[in-house]
Amino acid sequence: MKTQVIHMPRLDTVLMVEDTIKKLDYYPTKNQLWRALPKMVMWQTFNLILEYLEDSNKIIIDKKGEVVWIFADNPKVKALLAKSVQYKKVKK
Repeated sequence: MKTQVIHMPRLDTVLMVEDTIKKLDYYPTKNQLWRALPKMVMWQTFNLILEYLEDSNKIIIDKKGEVVWIFADNPKVKALLAKSVQYKKVKK
């Protein structure tokens, strides 16, 4: 479901939402996340930001409605990826 765009969010607003998601120590619902933001954001703008983050594979919204940060910029995730087995293409 695409949100009707009233106006486009500014970059600093998108980054504020990203930082809030990353800093929380729990998986918030959309409403909890919206209330946890340091500055007020219009609900329609907030939903547009979440759509963008979901389309760019930075978050997922699970069946319970919780927002989960999945982008691999977390230092722990980067370390695990670095230690994982690397894929090598087999020459034919």
